[in-house]
Amino acid sequence: MKLNCLLIVFALFLTACGGSKTETPGEPAASASPAPSAESSPLSGFEKDLQFIRNGQFSYVWIFSRKDGKKLDPGDTIFLKANAPQVVDWVVTDEGKKVIAGTNFNLEEGNMELLRRRYNVEDYTGK
Repeated sequence: MKLNCLLIVFALFLTACGGSKTETPGEPAASASPAPSAESSPLSGFEKDLQFIRNGQFSYVWIFSRKDGKKLDPGDTIFLKANAPQVVDWVVTDEGKKVIAGTNFNLEEGNMELLRRRYNVEDYTGK
């Protein structure tokens, strides 16, 4: 009885471990990963950051940038967080010139007018 059980376990082990094709001399090895598609190009930094926020499945996505086009500074961070406390995720992008905000609260119902006075605001919700 024990011998039969051991044989079954051994057979299952061999089946689980085996099954891969052995290469014969002169035959090219199969590629482990598929060749990259010409259609899929790497995302830019901004696109990657935007995708990160989109993956959070937020109801609203907003992008803020300074009106003078300069990089955001610590004062901007304080102002944005104080006047949009409903934002769950902030991602600084575009070499520090933009910040992407992800939230489930419609900022239009909050301090958006105040934010628009100081920043360029783009609504990326649903884009």
